[in-house]
Amino acid sequence: MKTISEAYKEINIKLDDVHLRGNLRLADNSKGLILFSHGSGSSRLSIRNNYVADLLLKKGFSSLLFDLLTTEEDLVYETRFDIELLTERLLKVTKWVRNYEETKSLHIGYFGSSTGAASALRAAAKMSKTVKAIVSRGGRPDLAFRVLSNISVPTLLIVGGNDDVVIELNNQAKARISGICELKIIEGASHLFSETGKLEIVANLTIEWFDKYLK
Repeated sequence: MKTISEAYKEINIKLDDVHLRGNLRLADNSKGLILFSHGSGSSRLSIRNNYVADLLLKKGFSSLLFDLLTTEEDLVYETRFDIELLTERLLKVTKWVRNYEETKSLHIGYFGSSTGAASALRAAAKMSKTVKAIVSRGGRPDLAFRVLSNISVPTLLIVGGNDDVVIELNNQAKARISGICELKIIEGASHLFSETGKLEIVANLTIEWFDKYLK
């Protein structure tokens, strides 16, 4: 089995009009490829998402964490919350990995955090034949309410027990999603799951979900 350092490499994703930086982890005999869609103000360097990606790798899942925005775009505060743009970027990167030699044969799942979950849900609504499963961590599904009824892929919504407003938003989302959908509330966890052991619970739930549905 590859070590994390052996499986990890930095890549440059060339789209039509921009170049996006990404961190790719490739597992031996990979069970699938998880694309991470991070929240506003975050990036491919997110400590929390990289922690989850490392645990996914140990369980046989490849992953791609990438910057949805260029450095210049990220300097504009409003652009960080442009869900239409972020969704478009995620869709294009999904198509890119379907043509990239080392990932083109892998089943694809999405892992979205905070506002990034909205772009993951929106993208999945458009690519239900390509995306096989979704996990949302502390997500803002209200930013994707109008398309939730179009989501047919298995979706796991994970929310911290202390994140009252987001719990309600995810309850509303669960009622709207047409496919398999579960809501897991992690007691004692805040929006960022920064409490001891809580992010590990997120990672384990994520691994179980993709093990079940990303085949």
